[in-house]
Amino acid sequence: MSEGIEGIPQTAEQETKGTKEDKEARAAQEAAGVEQTGVSGTAEAVPSADRADTDTDTDFINPLRDPQDRRLPRIAGPSGLVIFGVTGDLSRKKLMPAVYDLANRGLLPPGFSLVGFARRDWEDQDFAQVVHDAVREHARTPFREEVWQQLAEGMRFIPGDFDDDTAFKQLRSAVEELDASRGTSGNYAFYLSVPPKFFPKVVQQLKKHKLADAPEGSWRRAVIEKPFGHDLRSAEELNRIVHEVFDPEQVFRIDHYLGKETVQNLLALRFANQMFEPIWNRSFVDHVQITMAEDIGIGGRAGYYDGIGAARDVIQNHLLQLMALTAMEEPAAFDAASLLTEKLKVLKAVRLPQDLGQGTVRGQYAAAWQGGTKVRGYLEEDGIDQSSTTDTYAAVRLQVDNRRWAGVPFYLRTGKRLGRRVTEIAVVFQRAPHSPFDSTATEELGSNAIVIRVQPDEGMTVRFGSKVPGTSMEIRDVTMDFAYGESFTESSPEAYERLILDVLLGDANLFPRHQEVEESWKILDPIEQYWATHGRPAQYASGSWGPEEADEMLARDGRSWRRP
Repeated sequence: MSEGIEGIPQTAEQETKGTKEDKEARAAQEAAGVEQTGVSGTAEAVPSADRADTDTDTDFINPLRDPQDRRLPRIAGPSGLVIFGVTGDLSRKKLMPAVYDLANRGLLPPGFSLVGFARRDWEDQDFAQVVHDAVREHARTPFREEVWQQLAEGMRFIPGDFDDDTAFKQLRSAVEELDASRGTSGNYAFYLSVPPKFFPKVVQQLKKHKLADAPEGSWRRAVIEKPFGHDLRSAEELNRIVHEVFDPEQVFRIDHYLGKETVQNLLALRFANQMFEPIWNRSFVDHVQITMAEDIGIGGRAGYYDGIGAARDVIQNHLLQLMALTAMEEPAAFDAASLLTEKLKVLKAVRLPQDLGQGTVRGQYAAAWQGGTKVRGYLEEDGIDQSSTTDTYAAVRLQVDNRRWAGVPFYLRTGKRLGRRVTEIAVVFQRAPHSPFDSTATEELGSNAIVIRVQPDEGMTVRFGSKVPGTSMEIRDVTMDFAYGESFTESSPEAYERLILDVLLGDANLFPRHQEVEESWKILDPIEQYWATHGRPAQYASGSWGPEEADEMLARDGRSWRRP
C-alpha cells in the first residue's frame, strides 16, 4: 500500500505536459476506484481484480479518500441530480454548465446521472442536445468530447406538469433504472429551479410518489432557489410544507453569493489572520458599506420582478448574508451548525432605524443615456404597470446591537441601472484621533478602508494614506491590492459548481438554513410595510449611482457612499 502512495508524485511528474484539468480528472477518478482507458476524462468502472483476490480485509479504506489529504479535491460519490424547470435560463446558463465543469474536472462519479423535468415534448436525446448546446455556450472549462459522451449516457428527460401523476411515476421509474444501469445507489438531489409558487406542489408530489424517501443507506436532498417566500409569513408556511417532506438537514437553500470564492475568503481573511481581528470592532471601525450594483435593467423579467423589487430580491438574502459574515464572531468550527449559530446571533441583533423615512431609501430607474445608449425607465419597460411602486433601488441603514458593533452603522444598498456592475464589502475605519499635520497636508486624505471585491475583479484592497514624493508634506490615499487572478494559477470555479458539489457531498456550510431565512424576513418586513404606505419610489437616472435621497441619508450621518 505504501508503494502506491509513494508512486503518486512520480506519476504526477510524468504528466507535467498535461493540463491541470487533465490531472484533476485522472486523480479524482483514481481515487473513486476507476481504471483509466487511456483517454483523459473517459473511464469505465471496473472491479479491482487484484485486490479482490488478495485483500481479505473487508474494511479496506482507500487512503486517497482521506479528507485530510489535500493532494486530491473532494469527489462526489455515486449520485444523480434531478432538475425541475430544466428549460429555464438558470438551468441553461448556470446549472447544466456547472454539472459539465464538475465532470470535466473529475469531481463527479463516472456513473453520475442528470434527469430533466419540464413541460416539453422531448425525448432523452433532445434533452441531451439542449444540455450540449448550453455547455458549449456557457461552460467555464474547455469542451472535451469524451467527457461529454460519458455524461450524456446518464441523461434522461421526463415530460410533464407538476400535477401530472403519470410524469412523476415515470420519474420514479427513471430513477430506479439509473440506479441499476449507472450505479447511483439511490442517492438523488432534487433541484427546484422553478418559481416559488410551485415549490409546495413539487415537494408534495415527491412525497406522494415516494421519491423523497431514500432507500436504506442512501440519501435524498432538496435544493431550493431564492426567493424563499415574499415575507415572513409565507416563508414560515413554505418551510412548514417543505419540512413535512424533507428533514431540515436535507434541504439546501441556494444563495449563489455564498458560493463565490471571495465571500468564502472573507472568513479566511478574518479568522486565519491575526492582523485584522484586533481592529474589526467598534473601537476602530467607523461604518460598513455593502453594495450590490447592476448596470442592466429588468430585461424580460417583468413578470417575476414587478411586485418583488430590489429589497426582497437582494437585501433579504444576499446582502444580509454578507452582513452576517462580516459581523459575526469566530465560529467554534468551520461546519454548518457552528456557522449557523454565529450568523443567527448577528441577524437577531440587527436593529432598524427608529425613523424608517430617514434611514431607508427606495428608487426606480428613469430613462437616460447609459453607456452611449438611450435606455428606458422602469415604468416604460414592457409588462410594467405605470402605477407600479416596485423598487429597483433600495438602501437601508442597520445597526448590530452587540458589544463588538454597538454604534457602528451598516449601510446596505442595491440597484439596477447603476454606474457599473459591482459587489463589494467596504469596512471603513475611523480617522486618526490626532493629526500632527496641517489641514492642507491632509486635504486629499480619506479614511482607511478594507474593501473585499466579491465581483468582478475578485480580490481585496487596503486603502491608507502615504506621503506624496516632493519637498512638501502632502498625504494622499494609496492602495495595496490582492487579486485572485494574479495570486493563484488556477481560476476560481463558478459559484454553482461549488454549491452543486456541496449538495452531492452533503456539506451545508454555504447554505442558509431556515432560521436565517426567517430572521432576514423579520428585518425586511417592517421596511416593506412602511414603504407600502408612504409615497412612491424616488426617481434616479439610469447610469447614475442612485437617487439623491440615498446620498442625503449618509450626509445626515456625516458620511458619503463609496464610488466603486
